[in-house]
Amino acid sequence: MFERLRQSKLFFWSAELLVIATLIFVSSKINFIFAPVGTFFSTLFAPVLVAGFLYYILNPIVNLLMKTKMKRIYAILIVFLLLIAAIVLLLVSVIPSLVSQLSSLASNMPEVFKSVEAWVTQMAELPIFKEAELTKYIEQLDISYGNIIQQFLSGLSSSLGSIVSTVASTTIIIVTAPFILFYMLKDGDRLVPGIKHFLPKKRQDDIVDLLDKLNKTLSNYISGQAIECLFVATFTVIGYSLIGVRYAFLFGVIAGITNLIPYLGPYLGLAPAVFVTVFDEPFKALLCCLVVLVVQQIDGNIIYPNVIGKSLKIHPLTIIIILLVAGNIAGLLGIFLGVPFYAICKTIAVHVYSMVRKDKMAEDLVLDLNGEINSPSSKEK
Repeated sequence: MFERLRQSKLFFWSAELLVIATLIFVSSKINFIFAPVGTFFSTLFAPVLVAGFLYYILNPIVNLLMKTKMKRIYAILIVFLLLIAAIVLLLVSVIPSLVSQLSSLASNMPEVFKSVEAWVTQMAELPIFKEAELTKYIEQLDISYGNIIQQFLSGLSSSLGSIVSTVASTTIIIVTAPFILFYMLKDGDRLVPGIKHFLPKKRQDDIVDLLDKLNKTLSNYISGQAIECLFVATFTVIGYSLIGVRYAFLFGVIAGITNLIPYLGPYLGLAPAVFVTVFDEPFKALLCCLVVLVVQQIDGNIIYPNVIGKSLKIHPLTIIIILLVAGNIAGLLGIFLGVPFYAICKTIAVHVYSMVRKDKMAEDLVLDLNGEINSPSSKEK
């Protein structure tokens, strides 16, 4: 009976879960050992993340330059010079324009809030809202510009410590990320062969194949998202400029950044332009919606299928659930990283399942061959 129990799958998985639960409990009691390890990884997380993002964007350029018989180190140096030139161009032309439009928008915000307040008051005068005593609730909310500024300044002063911490973290990222990126570009192609030597010979090819799939998944997603965001930002700026929207450049850049968020990004990017125009020029707000609709149609039907394609193969409902859960767990970072993290986990799970299935088929084939060899008919022959 004990032998049967030991061979039971229920007993096996119960024992496994018990061992895992015990390890988690013991680990929670010796937190002082793992705390420095956690601090170490959390410190490196942001620089490695930035360097990894740039690696997947710049590595194809390095490989393209190497096809001209150029040495890798020279190709990397050229790519770094191009990156520095792009950053300088960004600091000289793009950032000042953004700052100028942002300061202009901030100075005009009192007028925007006055328009909002007048519109809300006008809506409250309608019979349907009078019965609901909407005016009383509006006065309780106090949506005046002065009150909003006061709340913003009080929140800013209370979070001064976190602002200083953010500035310090950003400085560390700016200093360390270029060094990490350089060595990623220089020695990135040696990573898989280096890992292969430490793998069991039986699983070397399978794990190398898995690493190649993960690399392809990340490369498709990151480079594709970069091209998508650039396309959406550029053509949204052009569209807003053509219809005469103020702060077109600022709103276009916001649309490009929010496009990183699947499905919800276009609506979040559209919101600032609509908010600024809808109360004074409703028709122009409608034109903003039309511009975003056209850009998203081109992006969804031409850019996305050709750049990213169906490599992720994630259902839209799954993406929405991922965004909700990841946003609740890790905030804005979770919203941006939730989908690629899920894609990596899915790739690993599918590959492991195919490995197990292949091993099972091989075992069944061996058993069938042994059965045929040991069968009475084969012995008679």
